[in-house]
Amino acid sequence: MQRKTIFLVLSLPVFLFSCVSTKKFKASEARYADLSGKYNTLQGQLDECQRNLRDTTAAFARSRNQSEERVEGLKQNNNVLLNQLKDLSVISNSQAESIKKSLDNIGAKDAYIQDLQSAIARKDSLNMALVMNLKGAIGNLDDKDINIKVEKGVVYIDISDKLLFESGSYDITARAKEVLGKVAKVLAAQPEIEFMVEGHTDTNPYKRGVLLDNWDLSVKRATAVTRVLQNDYGIPPARITAAGRGEYVPVAGNDTAEGRALNRRTRIIILPQLDQFFKLLERKQ
Repeated sequence: MQRKTIFLVLSLPVFLFSCVSTKKFKASEARYADLSGKYNTLQGQLDECQRNLRDTTAAFARSRNQSEERVEGLKQNNNVLLNQLKDLSVISNSQAESIKKSLDNIGAKDAYIQDLQSAIARKDSLNMALVMNLKGAIGNLDDKDINIKVEKGVVYIDISDKLLFESGSYDITARAKEVLGKVAKVLAAQPEIEFMVEGHTDTNPYKRGVLLDNWDLSVKRATAVTRVLQNDYGIPPARITAAGRGEYVPVAGNDTAEGRALNRRTRIIILPQLDQFFKLLERKQ
């Protein structure tokens, strides 16, 4: 009996240690599975970005080659045509030279178009990289609460009002500051980018205190987000434009609760850098 008691006393720490180790091992396994899932998601997004970039680069290269072939063909046709005209004495040498300059301008304009196509392709690549950075920074938030997309060369970040504000309020919630901080981190890393913060509402009538309607509410929500980006996360205010669109740019019908929820949103728009295109337009031919 005494031996059994001694054996149980000696075995008890080993048994307890085994239980604790098993729990820690299972917790580690679950943590590893979660991290592996997140890694695979980010890797998939990166692969998609790289595929899109390769496709854009290849399309631009094909377009450039085709343009160069057209320019070379035009030059050859120009020379043949001018020689034929001179041989026939239809035009004078000065007239032929004038025509040659006009035809050369066609080649210059083709090169100009190539420059524009190159700028557009570069901008599309930068936008895709920006979208991937934003999605990576924000993580696995529900797409109903935050949606990042590119339309017609412009990056849009749509954030639902329930993520940012209490109902009928323009006071930023604590959770909203966390999300805006992640967005601000990406925007701060791109100091040349300017952006607009737009407030949007549904059609339900609104009036409270000094706010007369949905116009006022949408503007106050836009400026509330702008102040957080400026004051809490150091985004220079000169880079930000705040605007209120009220109920007048809906993305869904206002006849259902789901549609109204989609319409109540704050949109951050990455503004196109038009100065690059203006410089190209001003370039002397």
